[in-house]
Amino acid sequence: MYEWITCDIDSDEMCSEVYKLLANNYVEDDENMFRFNYSKEFLRWALRPPGYFKSWHIGVRVKSSKKLVAFITGVPARVRVRDDIVTMAEVNFLCVHKKLRSKRLAPVMIKEITRRVHLENIWQAAYTAGIVIPTPITSCQYWHRSLNPKKLIEVGFSRLGPRMTMSRTIKLYKLPESTATPGFRTMGLRDVPAVTRLLSNYLSQFVVAPYFNEHDVEHWLLPTEGVVDSYVVESPETHEITDFCSFYTLPSSILGNQNYSTLKAAYSYYIVSTRTPLLQLMNDALIVAKQKDFDVFNALDLMHNESFLKELKFGPGDGNLHYYLYNYRIRHTLKPSELGLVLL
Repeated sequence: MYEWITCDIDSDEMCSEVYKLLANNYVEDDENMFRFNYSKEFLRWALRPPGYFKSWHIGVRVKSSKKLVAFITGVPARVRVRDDIVTMAEVNFLCVHKKLRSKRLAPVMIKEITRRVHLENIWQAAYTAGIVIPTPITSCQYWHRSLNPKKLIEVGFSRLGPRMTMSRTIKLYKLPESTATPGFRTMGLRDVPAVTRLLSNYLSQFVVAPYFNEHDVEHWLLPTEGVVDSYVVESPETHEITDFCSFYTLPSSILGNQNYSTLKAAYSYYIVSTRTPLLQLMNDALIVAKQKDFDVFNALDLMHNESFLKELKFGPGDGNLHYYLYNYRIRHTLKPSELGLVLL
């Protein structure tokens, strides 16, 4: 027998249980070589944005043993679709223990989160999946930029190219020691109003994008050690904040490798370039990620990312991410470049 529980993510004990469930049973690649390993700090960041509902962090326990065997979450978000600003639930972290995969638990989890979201008078949702279900609003592709090519090749994440040696590969992906943009620095609390303005202006050009206020920007984009990194470009002359870039930290466990257990991956988050060319801004982001010991930098081909991927030596991955809206109809499928929403 199973029972519903509401997971208090503030409790260390509960957070550890959720962490363990996800670390052992969540998303793996097709070859079962890597599995997402969200940290506890990351989970707390992802699940407690302004106005979050504790009741939307849902678990299923085995009644007798009290073991946590399934999990699903929602967080509230304002998402602009064309000219409509819609309060939605962003649904994420649906995870069912491997031994219970045939028990049709996932649809039950989805039904329960839907019920709890409706109780708050919210009737729309956004979510992503690696599989195609009817009908994505758009489908994006993951691209990967090697920062530590030797390790990536040794763990089977990437392969040596034809006619390439290890030393030539290392040389190919080598980055400068320091960033190129004058005034490029870590974002601080005082930058929140400027970053909010920059981001709002930038995101207004996309068909679907988040609608962030200063509280949202402070929560989602102020740097948090080991979770999210954000940088601004402050004009040395006018001290105006002209550009912004960010990435979040999502390591993967490396399954069955003797020498390495963790792949440290940075994921491109929100980027706004007004004065600094996007290519240069992103190259600086790669440089700071390399300085922080990331092995790989991942990006989806949404927003304007397409314009720098090949140029900055990103290679296409075999993973696709499909975006969905629940109970909201968009007449036409979007191009990835019309999407301004990044879900964790």
